[in-house]
This record gives sequence, structure tokens and C-alpha cells, in this order.
Amino acid sequence: MESFRSEVKTWLQENCPAGVKGPAREEDTVWGGRNAIWPSEDARLWLQAMGEKGWTCPTWPKKYGGGGLNHEENMILQQELRQLNARLPVVSFGINMLGPVLLEYGTEEQKLEHIPKIVRGEIRWCQGYSEPGSGSDLASLQTRAIPNGDDYIINGQKVWTSYANFADWIFCLVRTDPDAPKHEGISFILFDMKSPGVSTKPIRLISGASPFCETFFDNVRVPRAQLVGKENQGWTIAKKLLQHERNNIAGMGTRVGSSKHIHSIENQAKKYLGEDKGKIADESIRSLITKHQMDGKAFSLTMRRSADEAKTTSAPSPASSMFKYYGTEQNKNRYEVMLKILGSQGLGWEGDGYEERELLTTREWLRSKANSIEGGTSEVQLNIIAKRVLGLPD
Repeated sequence: MESFRSEVKTWLQENCPAGVKGPAREEDTVWGGRNAIWPSEDARLWLQAMGEKGWTCPTWPKKYGGGGLNHEENMILQQELRQLNARLPVVSFGINMLGPVLLEYGTEEQKLEHIPKIVRGEIRWCQGYSEPGSGSDLASLQTRAIPNGDDYIINGQKVWTSYANFADWIFCLVRTDPDAPKHEGISFILFDMKSPGVSTKPIRLISGASPFCETFFDNVRVPRAQLVGKENQGWTIAKKLLQHERNNIAGMGTRVGSSKHIHSIENQAKKYLGEDKGKIADESIRSLITKHQMDGKAFSLTMRRSADEAKTTSAPSPASSMFKYYGTEQNKNRYEVMLKILGSQGLGWEGDGYEERELLTTREWLRSKANSIEGGTSEVQLNIIAKRVLGLPD
């Protein structure tokens, strides 16, 4: 393994540009896709290098463009990336959600078509799950896909579709048998967002941002070959993808326990509350930050232990609901602590008298409240934990 670590270090030194090292701001995020926006030339070169190496998806099979690394090799790669303070080359729903289930359920043709493009960041994906009347009760969705020769004709509406207005393709749940029990008449299908009949409308949130959309399908024609898995058996795929999504959301809770994050909070507290002999002057805030740090560190170690225990398989378990629930609460707590530190400076929305970071923190605090809804509500997660993890009776 030492020879592999040496190879990784050498490759990263040669291929990781200086401009992608250091803390990432929101504007540094690279989503990739057909209409990729590059925050810098270094960001473009970084994704190109990591994509060609397969290290955007280091454990995926080389056959489909992945890195082909085993668990230990990937751990070394991640350690060396952290050592360099290298930013993510791309943020991708294709990597975090679609890719793993496509590798498990997709046809060979679908894998060869889509996986390499996900690895290289060439296609930006969005998720078509929730509907106006089907949120927590996702299986009640009504978007219809009616067979028509070699195609399906899709009609319906999705909501809370993250970044649908920027996405190239969508992975979508549709109802293919309206007479079957609701969990048994659902299929999982992929199609291009430029297909005739697809339209989107951004939703403005209370935070002022618009990361979500309403998405409309009006007689959208999609080849039946783009169905993933068997017709009417998409709910199994949908549940597996949700587990991957929840693991990804849970990652917020591990980040807030990092030393860099805690150092940032401590600096903010000293700025607004003063310091006494190098310590934050307010004892109650010191206690809150210490507890937050301990909880974050414990959560991070638990996530790592779970990953080690599951290294023989890439499939997440129902325990992902535990991680999603706790990670959500930890991230929300982060912003509660930040607002306590800011005091009255955390009450601003616009205008003079407030720094940009203060206004942004207020908006981020509001945005964090949605963490307990997206990816399955906290109430849904607690039900899953009770039934699938603890084995409690209905």
C-alpha cells in the first residue's frame, strides 16, 4: 500500500492545480454537464484530469470509466486529497445517487452509455421523485407513462426538482400500471431534459434562493429502452437510490465536526463575543461549540466505522436513515449556534449595517430547516429506523 500511496502523491502533485486547493466557496462548485460553468481554468483542468483517471468515482469499475480502486486504496486516495486540501472536482447527483443504482440495475448498454459520462462530469442529472400530492408518501405519485410502440408517453408534474432548470437528463419515477397497488405500479426511467414537452419553473424559497423547480411533462416521448430495471418494479430501485441520497445528506453532519469548521466557528465567536486569555469570552457559547464539536466528531467516526463494516458491499442499508436524521439535526444545530454568536447581526436581510457573511448566514439558517424534509422527512426516517433497524412492530 505504501507504493500505491507514493503513486497517488506523485500523480496529485502533477495534476492538482493550485487554484483548486483551499476552502471552497459556493461559486467554486463545479456541476459539470453540457453547459458547464467553470469558476476557473484550473477547475476545468482538475475535473478533466480526475475524470480521465476515474477518480471522481474511484471505486467504480474501470470498464465503465471508474477508478477500479478497492476500499483500502480509496481510503488512501481520500487521505491524500484531504492532505492537499483539494476541492471536489465535480458535484453530481449522477455520482451520489444515480450511478450506484445504475451499476446494480442497469443493462450493459445503459451502463456503457451513462456511467462514463457521469464519471467525466459530462452530463448533469436531476431527480424526478416528489410531486405536488406525493411528498412523504412518494409511492402515491401520479405521473403517468403510457406505452406507445417502442416508446412511453409521459404526462405529469414533479416538484422540488433540484436544479432541474440546469440539468441535462433526469432520473424519474413514473406510474406504468395505475391499477396495481401503489408500490407495485411504478417504474424508473431516464430521459433528456431537452425532450419536447419538458419544461421547468424555479421555486423561490424563503431564503431568497431558487435551487428547486416545478417540472412539467406534456406528452414527452421516451424510448422504452431507457427504462431501468423491469416495468412496474421501479420502487425497489427508488428505495435504494433514496438510501444513497440519505447517506449523502448525512455527510453534512460529518463536515460540521471537522477541525476547519470548528476553527471557523471559534474565530467568529471571538470576533463577535470577544476573547479572554485566548478563549471565547462567553462561557455558554464555548460550551455549545464544544458539544457541537464532540457530536460532530463522534458522528464522523460512526460514519467511518459503518463504511469500514460495509466495505465488502457498496450498497447502503436502512441505517442510512439513522445517518440522514442525525446529520440533518447536526447541520441545523450548526446554524443555531452561528445565529447565537451573531446576536442582533443575525437578524439582517438586506441593507447597510450588515456584512455579506452575516446576511448569508441568516439565509443559510433558513435553508437548513429544509434538511429535515428533503430526501425523506425526519418523521419518515424515524419510522424506518423503528421498523427496519430496531425491528419494532407496526
